[in-house]
Amino acid sequence: MIEVAAAVLENRDGRILIARRKADTFLGGYWEFPGGKIEPGESPAECAARELHEEMHVRIEAGDVIADTVHDYGTKIVHLIAVRAILLDGHFTLHDHDEIRWVTVHEMDDYLFAPADECLLDKIREAYFNTESTRS
Repeated sequence: MIEVAAAVLENRDGRILIARRKADTFLGGYWEFPGGKIEPGESPAECAARELHEEMHVRIEAGDVIADTVHDYGTKIVHLIAVRAILLDGHFTLHDHDEIRWVTVHEMDDYLFAPADECLLDKIREAYFNTESTRS
């Protein structure tokens, strides 16, 4: 099983960052919450911060776990752990993705997410629904 952390990165407007995987990669064309493989001795929050720095050249502060799921892709089984995060600084430079978007929790329905990420959507909506409602 591959342990993976994903950052649920929220901006000041309450929108969440999603990223589309490049077409020539595993799950190319699918949207996801960015992140990557957890290294030995690393927490999900530490992994998310490291991966976003490596893959997108931004610094984030990652915190508590929002949700997790296990998904069998046939060739690999992934344990995906979503962590809450905020952007500290940096300018997005994409390596493994070809596009990013800041979306509301309601707009997420308009995107085709990778299967493991799709399994987390309801939990992420629950975690952010009250936050979004209070900003309206």
